[in-house]
Amino acid sequence: MTGQLDLLPAERPGRSLTVLDERARGTRFLELPPRSVLNSSTSTRMGFWSINPYVGCEFGCTYCYARDTHRYAVERSGLPPEPLPDWEAFERRILVKTGVDEVLARTLDPARLGGQALVIGTATDPYQPAERRFQLTRRILEALLRFRGLAIEIISKSPLVVRDIDLLMQLGEQHEITVNISLATLDRRLARRLELKSPVPEARIRALRRLTGAGVYAGLLMAPILPGITDSRAGMGRLMGAAKEAGARYVVGSALRLGPAARRRFLPVLAREFPELAQRYARHYARREGVSPAYQRALSQRIQELRQQYGFSPDESWSRKRPHRKPAEREAGGNMAEAQPLLL
Repeated sequence: MTGQLDLLPAERPGRSLTVLDERARGTRFLELPPRSVLNSSTSTRMGFWSINPYVGCEFGCTYCYARDTHRYAVERSGLPPEPLPDWEAFERRILVKTGVDEVLARTLDPARLGGQALVIGTATDPYQPAERRFQLTRRILEALLRFRGLAIEIISKSPLVVRDIDLLMQLGEQHEITVNISLATLDRRLARRLELKSPVPEARIRALRRLTGAGVYAGLLMAPILPGITDSRAGMGRLMGAAKEAGARYVVGSALRLGPAARRRFLPVLAREFPELAQRYARHYARREGVSPAYQRALSQRIQELRQQYGFSPDESWSRKRPHRKPAEREAGGNMAEAQPLLL
């Protein structure tokens, strides 16, 4: 279906966004033709360039740090504030950047990247369910076939990424391609408490196996690592073991980040599902968005020890040709020791 976005009378803008589709549960997909699509490393302070075909994500993971991006996108577009709270709009009002591939092909200058990676999916999953219909990520990959010599990374928790194995293999002949499969735990029940609408862990491991089996350079992004919940040595060890069996070339880890909108969504869930940790989290994340330096050091040590235990070369956690950390790992920080979960 198509139509116009219904806003409260006091908030109607001079123009409105076309509704491209709507789910029975109320999620709307709104057309947002982009003027630009590349985020520079200078603007994000992440050390790599990025592109996101969608704003918002139907998976709606409770902890997602990117919930604030929906508000930023609405503000930049000149539209009035979304009637829904920003944390809710992120998963119920998905902005679809129609024509993203055309803008990318027209504006991408490889020389401007300065040898830095171009990462697809830093603030929204590029293979969320909407991709089945709109195919924006596939079109981005097709546009990148016009270029050569880039370092391209994809971050996703969706098995839908295997749909594009043919393109990934073609791109691998012209570029340095890496696919990061994001997964925080192998425990399906635990995953459901944190990310109800995301693909189950075993589906993501199968996707990783299919990618590596086809010759695509792919690995595991343990993200987010939740203090006291998914950071135990045993849990991370099981996850690394499954990734190794699936042919993962590397493992990197990313600790939990909570911006203002993410806190408003995640902390109530934490209070309901993990009440023993709720006050600790609330105190810690009231002062900062990331984990403490001490936690990062301890977690980094634990991850490194587990990498060695499960046969991952330390070098495989770095970009293959560039002497700096992979984008997924730069988003992480580092982190903990001992056999118990690492607490804030």
